[in-house]
Amino acid sequence: MADDPLSRSPADGVSEDQLFDRERHIRYLEMNYQILPSPYEGQEINHLTLAYFIISGLHILHALDRIDREDVINWVLSLQAHPKNEDDLNNGQFYGFHGSKSSQFDSVDNVVSVPNNSHLASTYCALAILKIVDYDFSLIDSSSISKSMKHLQQSDGSFMPIHTGAETDLRFVYCAAVISSLLDNWSGVDKEKAKNYILSCQSYDGGFGLIPGQESHGGATYCAVASLRLMGFIEDDLVSKCTSSCIIDVPLLLEWCLQRQAVDGGFQGRPNKISDTCYAFWIGGVLKILGANKFMNERTLREFLLTCQSKYGGFSKFPRQLPDLYHSYYGFTAFSMLQETGLNSLNIELGISTIHHTLI
Repeated sequence: MADDPLSRSPADGVSEDQLFDRERHIRYLEMNYQILPSPYEGQEINHLTLAYFIISGLHILHALDRIDREDVINWVLSLQAHPKNEDDLNNGQFYGFHGSKSSQFDSVDNVVSVPNNSHLASTYCALAILKIVDYDFSLIDSSSISKSMKHLQQSDGSFMPIHTGAETDLRFVYCAAVISSLLDNWSGVDKEKAKNYILSCQSYDGGFGLIPGQESHGGATYCAVASLRLMGFIEDDLVSKCTSSCIIDVPLLLEWCLQRQAVDGGFQGRPNKISDTCYAFWIGGVLKILGANKFMNERTLREFLLTCQSKYGGFSKFPRQLPDLYHSYYGFTAFSMLQETGLNSLNIELGISTIHHTLI
């Protein structure tokens, strides 16, 4: 009987902890899909994000058949905020997706009811899920999302995630870029302003901080580079091309990223920090976009990630700890980038598997 690469068992001389355990990871995600463990009770407002980690994770693992497509679609669509009329699109609010059922309730600020707390990150996760399950995007009210998203962009080009009282940084520029890319509608983003804000966040050492003048950070650097790529301001595989006219300092950025691979093979998010599973994607993804992933040590990275693979399925932040959905998901994306057998390929800039439009 031919060997099934999707369900490998340890070969002679190879222990289980040296293999990526796809089936165990699928069971871990299935368990979380059916009922979230009690430690997630405090994250009710982030249900859409947690669902994104589970559903997109199953897609990476080639196991999307484990979910009910129609149930997922109906649940995600139930979280969309809709304007009552055209005038509402000019009231300053954002009409995207709520993170959970509870966030659909009006909040109270100084005894004044504040409606609609739909969020850029939740909208990114919602659209990513719908894309993964091959929902027909022509059925989405995309114009209200894009039109109202314009109100979230600030004069310096940054974005707030909600319409009032929130921070602004590169995370939400990235969310706006992915939303626009998935909807194929960039009318909600002033790309030139967003570009200038991103460039203002590149630090003296080549990395990017979340805001101008802040310490370079792996996640912020990914958000910067992926956003510039999605907006068409930089090309793929910059390292093999002439970079003298590039809007970012590529050699300095490359040096900063490569220095983040530690002696244990893992990636750290900042200098002098411990290696962490998720930075295999945040930093590894930047290297992939730059066309420089060939310069990292993939063998030692894989070895480090396997020390974070849990016997219960999923991945932990650090070696030999309990797994969580966030680090599990970025462990899966890392192994996809490492071309692990049986995993779907990854669209690095969007943070989801390449969509093949197959029925599930």
